[in-house]
Amino acid sequence: MKKYESYKDSGIEWIGEIPSHWEVKKLKRLAKIGNGQDHKNVWDQDGDYPILGTGGEFGKANAYLHSGPSVILGRKGTIDKPQFVETPFWVVDTAYYTEIIQNVDAKLFYYLCTTINFDLYKYGSAVPSMTQEVLNQIPFVISTSLKEQTAIAAFLDRKTAEIDQLIADKKQLLELYQEEKTAIINRAVTKGINPDAKMKESGIEWLGEIPSHWEVKRLKLLVSKIGSGVTPSGGASVYLTTGIPLLRSQNIHFDGLKLDDVAYISEEINEGMSNSKIQEGDVLLNITGASIGRCFYVPNGFGRGNVNQHVCIIRPIVDIIDTIYLYLLLRSEIGQLQIRYQQTGANREGLNFEQLKNFSLPFPTNIEEQKSIVEFIEAKSKKIDAKIARTEKLIELLSEYRSTLISEVVTGKVKVVED
Repeated sequence: MKKYESYKDSGIEWIGEIPSHWEVKKLKRLAKIGNGQDHKNVWDQDGDYPILGTGGEFGKANAYLHSGPSVILGRKGTIDKPQFVETPFWVVDTAYYTEIIQNVDAKLFYYLCTTINFDLYKYGSAVPSMTQEVLNQIPFVISTSLKEQTAIAAFLDRKTAEIDQLIADKKQLLELYQEEKTAIINRAVTKGINPDAKMKESGIEWLGEIPSHWEVKRLKLLVSKIGSGVTPSGGASVYLTTGIPLLRSQNIHFDGLKLDDVAYISEEINEGMSNSKIQEGDVLLNITGASIGRCFYVPNGFGRGNVNQHVCIIRPIVDIIDTIYLYLLLRSEIGQLQIRYQQTGANREGLNFEQLKNFSLPFPTNIEEQKSIVEFIEAKSKKIDAKIARTEKLIELLSEYRSTLISEVVTGKVKVVED
């Protein structure tokens, strides 16, 4: 891309040089910040205008606080995602709205706000927050020509739309990869991997045919334990930074045990929760909340651990069913369908042990065949996971390029407007 003919020092180290005809201006010189209102003060289901917050929530109000265009900036919580609004709106009290001055292009002001390094200015860790005073002092660089501002904003509109479409396409591709992976698992654990296998009716309408040498049994006949843990006395106040891992629902995912935010408990508490100590080969299943149904197994070498009341331990009888095969059954449509079926009425928020015990599961009685199916699924999944990893990396690079492009253009490092 082209450069401007001449540059000058901006006086701001992290901005560096800027085009000679540009200026450094604090946010307060570009827009006036206003406070949002508690939605309870304006909520009216018969009104005409939306309430907009930084989380994207909408309601109704019978009058509007401000006419767009405007940039909504976070005050509490989601502070790092400015939003551009063109229509009349109310803004909730966790956000600020802005009245943009006349000689500033509103869309360019939005792009400037997306370059704010909010980590430098926020306060609070549990709920990140921003003050008007801090926002008002944030410096930007901007062309003195409104025409040039508008042209720069139009260029960024075009380019970011192209990048956003590419990202959307890649995200759709990720969904297709995941669907392909799920389909492979579903078919392998219900029909096997031998296309010439003789089939028979399973006796279960929603399951259909299974290989003739397979069986369908209740989960309780395949395992030696179905049970969950408890929350230690004192709750989170007794959690440690080291010790025995206490696995909670946020740690259990379909693709592994995520231990970034794992809690730890003492030896004494662990011994007091002896009934929920985990073993290598256990299948762990979330039985409450939004993540209900997510499951994974305790891998070899994991060591000691425990679970709280939101996680169920399912301990397979290894002479009957392979650990990973059982995990694949529970994560497949066979297991997830039965979980959804049980989530009705009073049971909508969780599964109990009796329900789990009566899950119907198809499987080959030969352990070696189960392991062959597991190997087949893992080999197919490995290829798909490689595609997923490449696509996720491309999305990451596109997102980084989008941010870099905006930053380079709004600081004048490149020239995108013809004279």
